[in-house]
Amino acid sequence: MSAARAERLQRGKTTLPPANSPAARPRVGLFVTCLVDLMRPGIGFAAAKLLTDAGCDVIVPVQTCCGQPAYNSGDRATTRDIALNNIDAFSGCDYVVAPSGSCAGMLAKHYPELFAGEPSIAARANAFAGKCHELTSFLVDVMKVETVAATFKGKATYHDSCSGLRELGVHDQPRKLLDSVDGLEIVEMKENDTCCGFGGTFAVKYGEISDSIVTHKCANIDASGASMLLAGDLGCLLNMAGKLSRQGKSVEVRHVAEVLAGMTSDAPIGETKDKTS
Repeated sequence: MSAARAERLQRGKTTLPPANSPAARPRVGLFVTCLVDLMRPGIGFAAAKLLTDAGCDVIVPVQTCCGQPAYNSGDRATTRDIALNNIDAFSGCDYVVAPSGSCAGMLAKHYPELFAGEPSIAARANAFAGKCHELTSFLVDVMKVETVAATFKGKATYHDSCSGLRELGVHDQPRKLLDSVDGLEIVEMKENDTCCGFGGTFAVKYGEISDSIVTHKCANIDASGASMLLAGDLGCLLNMAGKLSRQGKSVEVRHVAEVLAGMTSDAPIGETKDKTS
């Protein structure tokens, strides 16, 4: 994340008490993710609000990519360098939270693999991985949040992203929080837990297969009758929003954090403000 945006997220914060103070709140490092920083920064601000409302002090260190593109491409040397930078950047945090199951999965599950057999580094990598969480999972499972103070009138369907679901077990947590949003009705699409076809570099390497997968996914979204599509990974959302737009569908696409935080003034993903005016 850029230093300027990190400064904006932290502006107005009070001085943190010592970590061993009885008054200390959890120090949560927000792992913003590359896509959020570059394509939809409002998701980062929504995540920060949710974490603050849950009783956390949010810290946004200057950070880099989680390393997943390099990792999936077989470039372990670059991935290791990225991992070490992030481990250092978030060293002062009690937890590391990402509004992305994909990036959180990389931090929590794959960083330890990079340093297996190197005891001095592996210990740090394992300790870092142990404090990494996906946003809704952290709110529900760690901070025990049961409700949010948000309102959104409409009917929405939820897409379970592959990494969040299969690597981190994120399924019930976002739905529990969404059930508390005033006016929002959740309807489940058919095959809500199947891939959207994005898969990061997969969509670039295998474009035709990816398009076939997202076409099938969008048919299920349309058949649900929902006016809004929600998910916890911006990569998936961009992929599905692009396909829905090319199909001429009017489904509103948003990250779950935006709705939970009540921060929906920005145009839906894939649309411009002119289209919503």
